[in-house]
Amino acid sequence: MRKLLLPVLGVISFAILGSASGCSGDKNTVEDDAKATAEQIVEETAAAVSEEKPAAIAIEKKNHKVKISTEFGDMVAILYDETPQHRDNFVKLANEGFFNDLLFHRVMSNFMIQGGDPQSKGAQPGQRLGSGGPGYTIEAEMLDQYFHQKGALAAARQPDQVNPEKRSSGSQFYIVQGKTWPEAQLANMEMQKNARRDSTNQFKYTDVQKKIYTTIGGYAPLDGEYTVFGQVIEGMEVIDKIAANKVDGANRPLEDIKMTVTVID
Repeated sequence: MRKLLLPVLGVISFAILGSASGCSGDKNTVEDDAKATAEQIVEETAAAVSEEKPAAIAIEKKNHKVKISTEFGDMVAILYDETPQHRDNFVKLANEGFFNDLLFHRVMSNFMIQGGDPQSKGAQPGQRLGSGGPGYTIEAEMLDQYFHQKGALAAARQPDQVNPEKRSSGSQFYIVQGKTWPEAQLANMEMQKNARRDSTNQFKYTDVQKKIYTTIGGYAPLDGEYTVFGQVIEGMEVIDKIAANKVDGANRPLEDIKMTVTVID
């Protein structure tokens, strides 16, 4: 079985990903900058509620919160109420302790960090990972207002060839690190996406999305292809620290990065 998170657009190229940036300089400065970035995402998306309904990203207190703990620190993420199947499944697995001691088994600088494969628990060094799950998949819940900005929490899945409905893995997820995108590239991606769609289902990046992708960053090519069901709102610097780890040829970190996931709200 192939890995659950695979490139789906011709514009995605793993070869362009290099070593993580932002790892030099004063440690406190780096962490302060990362915290400011997380706060900026929350402010930008919350402000969008009044600017661009209904395509806004509403960050509301009613959404569940989860804490993903690692040796590099904790990430706090909200789970969107508008993606209830993914929200409820993630909460259920977290409460059962399913994620505890699993690995971030696939790490790609300037792209994402991926975990949730039950086969990663106690996996031997060099063991290929990424095909495990809880024995079920979840119906796609893709919404235009939730996109792959930095810190987005999304569900991995099998590729379109064997999964034309784009159903999500029951447990594997990824968190976006990404990069910034020139507006011209976003326009080109719109054209490529729409070339595969009919005239009644055209894709368009909103002004809010363009602003975030060109300033804060994320991974725009995945929009409309995978379900985004949450957003990291604290611990953005942890994503960068994990993404900076050295990996093998399969993008598995050379040193295991374990997680513990708890529901905190």
